[in-house]
Amino acid sequence: MSTKPTKISLPLQLTFLIFSMVLNCMGIVILQLSQEKIGFDKLGFLESFKDLPIAFISLFAVNFISRTGTKKSLILALSIVGFCSLILPFAQVFWFYKLWFAIIGTCFAIGKICVYGIIRNNFTDQKSLAKTMNSVEAAFMVGIFVVNVVFGSLIASQYSEYWKFGFFLISLISFFTIFLFSKAQIIETDKNLKTSIASHLRSFNKTPILLFFAITFFIIFTEQSFNSWLPSFYKNHLKVNSFFAIQASSMLAVFSYIGRIITANVIHRFSLLKYYFLCVLMIIIILCSIFLSQYFSSGNSDVPLFLFPVIGLFLSPLYPLINSKMISQIDNQKINTFTSVIVIFSSLGSAVSSILMSLLFENQLLMYYSLYILIAVMIIFALSFLYFKYHSQKN
Repeated sequence: MSTKPTKISLPLQLTFLIFSMVLNCMGIVILQLSQEKIGFDKLGFLESFKDLPIAFISLFAVNFISRTGTKKSLILALSIVGFCSLILPFAQVFWFYKLWFAIIGTCFAIGKICVYGIIRNNFTDQKSLAKTMNSVEAAFMVGIFVVNVVFGSLIASQYSEYWKFGFFLISLISFFTIFLFSKAQIIETDKNLKTSIASHLRSFNKTPILLFFAITFFIIFTEQSFNSWLPSFYKNHLKVNSFFAIQASSMLAVFSYIGRIITANVIHRFSLLKYYFLCVLMIIIILCSIFLSQYFSSGNSDVPLFLFPVIGLFLSPLYPLINSKMISQIDNQKINTFTSVIVIFSSLGSAVSSILMSLLFENQLLMYYSLYILIAVMIIFALSFLYFKYHSQKN
């Protein structure tokens, strides 16, 4: 029996909104700390302190969640995020940001596994599962928008030196979400079932699943190139002020949210295959237009100012589309392990993207920012072609 969506969807959406805010404040932190004379080489590795703990903790988190239960584990993760968001405004040293992001990354690993497990266990049919997945992923985009608007407004105001106190809002939402979960009735995976991670991992050693993990890696690789570094690109290469640079990410989030809402409403009317590849092709066209406009105008074109955010309209549907398709085919007993592997590949994609992006910034190669992302999207296209071709042959 499925849980009523109205009683469980809201706290799930708020959970992703919270994690979106704490993960995607990275672009603001990089922008602000870079103005405090901290080099991009150091800032590029700051993201690794968030992403590598996510990768390392994910498989260990499966047994912890299985023993503790998804609801209690998720409440614990949200409690830690709420507390950490209360103390960050008082941090004065760079090393604390490394520790803070490591803790946040660990909580996100637990939180994402719990959220995906709750969705898989509480929504039995593929239609409701896909709809819930899209709404939860859409909330992630709302989080990016909110965090950029809130912090951008603080930075642009006369109280700009107090920008870090915007984290109090994240703390407040975290504790409210914990309250909602404490009242919600959630179907849990049977704790008496033994979780054999090794056997689960061996069952994932199949061509379509491996292709799926590779696609996930490059989708997150591409998304993170925008989410964490677009404000700094606007500030350092396009020479706009800090407020406008941050709002660029806000508009990217708005278009991303619209893209996921449209997807949730039209996906049952169109072919998944055609819709997916239409989105990928549109991203390629836009990135080519941006690069050519910069190349022929010696980097002084205003086209990137307006076109980069539009990419979110087509980039945002890719992850939930391919995710919901694969997750619906995974057994309930394996979903936590499967999600942990998704988290690992996602975090590695984010970390590698940020390290490579920091090299572009450090070596003043921002002219090739769009070309760098275009290469990743072309890889997504090739891997996706193989993935869907394999599925069509199997069917």
